[in-house]
Amino acid sequence: MNKTAKKIMGAMLALSMILGVGYTVNNQINPQPVVAATDSAVKYSGKTPKYVFMFIGDGMSFPQIQAAQYYKGVEEHGAIDAKKGNYPNPEKLSFMNFPVTGTVTTYDSTSLCPDSASTATALSTGNKTLSSVINMDETKTKSYETITEKLKKQLGYKIGIVSSVNIDHATPGAYYAHVPARSEYYSMGLQLVDSNFDYFAGGKFLSDDSKEVKEQGKTKIGELAKEKGYTVVNTKADIEKLKKGDKAIAVCPDDQVEKESGAIKYSLDRIGDEFTLADYTKKGIEVLDNDKGFFMMVEGGKIDWAGHANDAASNIHDTEAFGDAVQEAINFYNAHPDETLILVTGDHETGGLTIGFAGTNYDTYLQNLSNQKVSYTQFDRSVAKFRENKTSFDDAMKSVEANFGLKRAGSTGESTKGGMILTSSEEAKIKAAYEKSMVPKDSRKLNEDENVMYGTYEPFSVTLTHILNNKSGISFSSYSHTGIPVAMMAKGQGQDLFAGYYDNTNVFDKIKSITKVK
Repeated sequence: MNKTAKKIMGAMLALSMILGVGYTVNNQINPQPVVAATDSAVKYSGKTPKYVFMFIGDGMSFPQIQAAQYYKGVEEHGAIDAKKGNYPNPEKLSFMNFPVTGTVTTYDSTSLCPDSASTATALSTGNKTLSSVINMDETKTKSYETITEKLKKQLGYKIGIVSSVNIDHATPGAYYAHVPARSEYYSMGLQLVDSNFDYFAGGKFLSDDSKEVKEQGKTKIGELAKEKGYTVVNTKADIEKLKKGDKAIAVCPDDQVEKESGAIKYSLDRIGDEFTLADYTKKGIEVLDNDKGFFMMVEGGKIDWAGHANDAASNIHDTEAFGDAVQEAINFYNAHPDETLILVTGDHETGGLTIGFAGTNYDTYLQNLSNQKVSYTQFDRSVAKFRENKTSFDDAMKSVEANFGLKRAGSTGESTKGGMILTSSEEAKIKAAYEKSMVPKDSRKLNEDENVMYGTYEPFSVTLTHILNNKSGISFSSYSHTGIPVAMMAKGQGQDLFAGYYDNTNVFDKIKSITKVK
């Protein structure tokens, strides 16, 4: 070997040692087979996990995770100094103790700020596509086979799909459907029934309100599912009765859904012992458990919806609820540590959530968010009643104090440094928004500045969440998705493949390699 070759080899060895530090540390704790990965190929020679969990926090990236952990720390430990806003004890969500972490890029064929259809397609099939397209190529003529279809056909795994939003929404749909537009709900429902997958759980079918059902009188998906041998249940008692081996669709009970959307309620709005995402996950494990194995995708969809609405409190509480669902998989892992893989990631980030606000400088006051008692959706119903009853601004502000903790000028306390008293400027913004909300939606006209301030949301409600967010040291930059990468956490067989910085299409490649499907 000549001197030049020796220098090159030495440099490569040094670089490999630097890049391999994280892998070596993890390997010492939980030894895994040696892996080699590139953008186009992933090789894995270890044991195939019999049980695979894929958790997707829709709209969840690093800011959502950190905000939830800091807030949870305040809940459990309190602020060391409420005036200064210091939080020395963040409380980890269940999945933040996982031994392997990665960072995943999310762009699609259309945009750096992609939608859930295309990003979930990348995760489930390893292919980029256009925003709004589910498991088809950019020409909308070629379908891609999903990881769930491969596992069902090739390994005989049972398949479960769980979501806190509608069962035929974009992210859950990307694990069983192939449609040129995510709005083709009836077609997605038909494919759900034909998938022969084993367990579906979540909110009501969007297809029930589709033109095929309402205008053409076609049979509802739930009825078609029964004809195909599914047990379709929508009461708490019947869901609880589901047992191992059942082929089931668990639709959230009527009294537990958000009436506007048919999705499961925000965690902030849940009452008593209503079913949670964790409950549906736990029931899914019970139903799917078998000797051949299973794959379960669980989506925390309301994280995304709260992000769109810039509702930090609802976003944080649903991120915590998502963590509780992951805990059910961890409990299962603890009984099957050599046969299980748990993955936790997001499809994209929503809202441009930031911990930090210009008006609070370097301080945060996350304890303020505990004053919010309802989600923006539930408060919107109050706004509708204010409009109907022509409620005065003064009376409406009594409800604001009760539900958001924001107090009018002149009340005892401070307006800055974490105080909940409104400044004159803040109250003026709220009053202007209230006046807009008192105009019926069909007659409401917004100028350019108002479109930025309110988006498509109820002006009064979104202004209240903005002000509470900002007083807490939280801010949002968008009502849409953003292009920042998302986190990946992994625990179990094959976990080390998920370390590093890579694209969302590579998540599919890695699962495919670990499970050894073709």
